[in-house]
Amino acid sequence: MNLRHCFSELLGTFLLAFLVHLSIGAHFPVPTPIIAGLTLGLIVYMLGGISGAHVNPAVTIALASINKISWKEAGFYVLFQLIGGGLALFFGKGLLGTSLTITAGTSMPILAAEAIGAAILVLAVSSVVYGKAPHDASGLTIGTALALGALAASVQSNGVLNPAVALGIGSLSLAYVLGPIIGGIIAAQVYRALVSE
Repeated sequence: MNLRHCFSELLGTFLLAFLVHLSIGAHFPVPTPIIAGLTLGLIVYMLGGISGAHVNPAVTIALASINKISWKEAGFYVLFQLIGGGLALFFGKGLLGTSLTITAGTSMPILAAEAIGAAILVLAVSSVVYGKAPHDASGLTIGTALALGALAASVQSNGVLNPAVALGIGSLSLAYVLGPIIGGIIAAQVYRALVSE
């Protein structure tokens, strides 16, 4: 386990979940999926060279499923990502002075929407990991995918696509955990099959 990598994941996840929390609670003039996409793009450029800037348990698990990270390291990443999400919930509530009022449903349409949105994100992450997207455009590629995936998912869900962010905004349920993980694994496997020689 590399502690620098773990704390990089904690910091990145905290920043993403915290800004999403503030975007919802303070009613930013820019839609939350765009805020999330811009934030993730910046995080990829800031922290990608340290830990890979997964900042999402679904992304980490998807990359472990295609052997791009060991399962042991993935476990530590997920732990620190969830800590980052928990800190975002704490500090977001403290800064806003109130809790967000978000309903975290558990229906199949919500699970499916979260899976589809996360699949869009992980396809983009996979394109960067496999070197099919230009390295200099990694933040733009991944940030755009998050924004579009969240917008697509928001037709049926809260458009979170990230269990740690779901924790950070109080939208945590089985659908918001399993949906992104299932969608992420499927997308990573499909992308690997597409690029395999």
